[in-house]
Amino acid sequence: MSADRQQELRQIPIDRIEVLNPRERNSRAFGEIVGNIKTIGLKKPIVVTPRRGPNGDERYLLVCGEGRMKAFKALGEATIPALVVVVGDEDAFIMSLTENIARRQWRPLELLAGIQQLRDRGYTPKQIATKTGLTLSYVQGILTLIQRGEQRLLVAVEKGDLPLNAALSIVGAGDDNKAVQTALQDAYEAGTLRGRRLIDARRVLERRAVLGRSVGKCMPRKAADVTTSSLVRTYQKEVERQKAMVRKATFAQQRLLFAVSALQQLFQDENFVNLLRAEGLDTLPKYLAERVWTDGRRA
Repeated sequence: MSADRQQELRQIPIDRIEVLNPRERNSRAFGEIVGNIKTIGLKKPIVVTPRRGPNGDERYLLVCGEGRMKAFKALGEATIPALVVVVGDEDAFIMSLTENIARRQWRPLELLAGIQQLRDRGYTPKQIATKTGLTLSYVQGILTLIQRGEQRLLVAVEKGDLPLNAALSIVGAGDDNKAVQTALQDAYEAGTLRGRRLIDARRVLERRAVLGRSVGKCMPRKAADVTTSSLVRTYQKEVERQKAMVRKATFAQQRLLFAVSALQQLFQDENFVNLLRAEGLDTLPKYLAERVWTDGRRA
């Protein structure tokens, strides 16, 4: 925080504070915050910046300390010690964002979303690295994965399941499975991917191959407006999807009935059955056997 910003420590009413950059936290972590504050008090004040409310009353935007503020509220406190800084909306947002990214403990998706938000606001990789305390090479690598839509690899990198260099090599390999395996081999030989991490990395790549690069709500997106037309289109798409599933199921059932009918006719030919027995091919899976031999026989 710059020294030239006006700062003042005050006791602020909690109901006058608006969260600028809200984030989720699990109940266990929140419980620990509440317990610590209840036991030893607030060690570090929250940071807010003043704003005027609709009626001209003084209100505040929360820059950092959401967990501490919610813990105070959970403990029944009406006010909280806050460091009041006078900054513009842009600076307040960046301060809040970088404070979340620079925490010792952050969730992978929060870090990725934060880096993307800074990039979207026009900050260069070097500026992002400076503001967050991350290395330039790390920021550049993460931005490359973001631009390629590699959300599954991004999460794997942040969880520690896959080294960043290996993830970038995999992206560079495209659809060449041999090149992907070479990237894993290089990481193994370099000692960055051994034991459990290697197993986790392979599992990530298998899911990426089957389920795609996206993992759902990894990056924040602007919510689309819900209209009558959009609801109708969504309904129509779902109806078409259900019809396609029924068509596929009907087709599969017809093929199964054809196969059962053909096998029933073939197994009525004793010469054919003897030939199968001689070759050791006279058995059938239980599912088919129950339909081919209606008298309960088993091959």
